[in-house]
Amino acid sequence: MESKYSIKDLERISGIKAHTLRIWEQRYDLLQPNRTETNIRYYTNADLKRIINVSLLNNNGYKISSIAKLDDNKLIKEVENFFNSYRKESDQIESLVLSMIDVNEQQFENTINKSIEHFGFQNTMENIVFPFFKQLGDMWQVGIISAAQEHYISNLIRQKLIVGIDKFVSTTSELAKKYLFFLPEGELHEIGLLYTHYLTKAKGHKCYYLGQSVPFDDLKSITEGINPNFLVCIFTANPPNFNIETYLKACNTNISNATFLVSGRLLVGPDTSVKIPDARFKIYKDFVDFKNHI
Repeated sequence: MESKYSIKDLERISGIKAHTLRIWEQRYDLLQPNRTETNIRYYTNADLKRIINVSLLNNNGYKISSIAKLDDNKLIKEVENFFNSYRKESDQIESLVLSMIDVNEQQFENTINKSIEHFGFQNTMENIVFPFFKQLGDMWQVGIISAAQEHYISNLIRQKLIVGIDKFVSTTSELAKKYLFFLPEGELHEIGLLYTHYLTKAKGHKCYYLGQSVPFDDLKSITEGINPNFLVCIFTANPPNFNIETYLKACNTNISNATFLVSGRLLVGPDTSVKIPDARFKIYKDFVDFKNHI
């Protein structure tokens, strides 16, 4: 069944304001929306892909009057030239979005692999993959992809990160700092944590990765055994019966002699007001900030 999108949906995914899209429709006949039986305008997958392509060319200096003269085949060819030239990372985000809409795993994999080759692993993750995940959330909200597709794509990225981490030999130096990575019980959003693991291991530190949904008693037990210098955690979701301030207080009371590097939507989102229990807790806003801490 063909999906139906509002002009606001197109704005959210393409980044082009709805007002601008309406002007382009009227002046250049760039889009031809359909109408429901109740005369409400809507757009199709083909419209969405076209406007993403238009946005890419327009952001790279093409005048909209010139773009509007291109038929779909010529438009796609021009866009492919940009994808294949690897001039800048942001162009590849659009390639990932289009591959998601078309459910084209080969294109998705090729875009990631070629981006790593051209821009390097860290630039690909920070300037392509994580901005794409933001787009992924928007696509999920408007129904372009399902939760299953989101999990599928997340696992593809997860595999890339694990391969990247495995390339580093674990340090045996007694002078290396110890970092322990975990997510609280009920938290499953692991991609960001995996990337902090990658960055830390790349710096030559000793890493212990516990991963998703770690019961608090288990966390306490393992910290007593390895005595880490730092614990890294990201708070993204808000599971039932979970209170982040209570959790941080428990960490402060039960885990001593370690600094906590914490982040996530619950701590750095626009509406957060979480009280941090102790100076041992350092909030990092993004991966650039995290790299400054390590």
